[in-house]
Amino acid sequence: MSDYIIDIEHLTKSFGQKEILKDITLKVKPGESIVTLGKSGTGKSVTLLCIVGLILPDSGTLKVFDKSIPDLSDKELNEVRKKVGFLFQSGALYDSMSVRENLEFPLTRHFNYSRDELNEKVENVLNDVGLIDAIDKMPSELSGGMRKRIGLARTIIMRPEIILYDEPTTGLDPATTREISFLVKDLNSAYNITSIIVTHDMACTKITAQRILVLKDGIYFAEGSFDELSNSNDDFVKSFFI
Repeated sequence: MSDYIIDIEHLTKSFGQKEILKDITLKVKPGESIVTLGKSGTGKSVTLLCIVGLILPDSGTLKVFDKSIPDLSDKELNEVRKKVGFLFQSGALYDSMSVRENLEFPLTRHFNYSRDELNEKVENVLNDVGLIDAIDKMPSELSGGMRKRIGLARTIIMRPEIILYDEPTTGLDPATTREISFLVKDLNSAYNITSIIVTHDMACTKITAQRILVLKDGIYFAEGSFDELSNSNDDFVKSFFI
């Protein structure tokens, strides 16, 4: 059994003639919270999509829970995905469903819970994100910050061991950004979740990151804590902290 819940070595991925990931090595221990920084279009989100098997790498090794993701059958991959949550930029709520129905949806797909059990799980997770009063609202009635919270609630309702966050605070005002960032941090701690967070938001980075990786030209160019990297002498690294 590996010490790492995510174990990536020498991963590459190109789209046509454009080489996005040139040599990605990433080893993540259970319970770690890692932030990836990098310019737009450099492959930060591509790495997340490879981890959940939505994109297949061209070469290298990629293991999650000691399982080689590119080599899994669809059935085996779905079993892994039950333990990996993915929070999209928009929250990706179903507009035609109420908050309650959005949260019930992943549970009813995978489990045969009774109505009472569904109610309990939905109410518990809404209490976790502080939005129990929104249980019967439609997504169109929610603010951007509330939609992010509901998206996070739908992710954690499956009790994943890993959550991949793709720009969790995009489009939010500074106060709501802090609220969402602390919520991510608190939920990760409460449920011992392993997290990889892709963001351009330095306030989110400072609050959530135990370790930061800086992606440049298809490789991880720098690594360290927030304080270490904010004091870097490298101009590229410094550009994120100014």
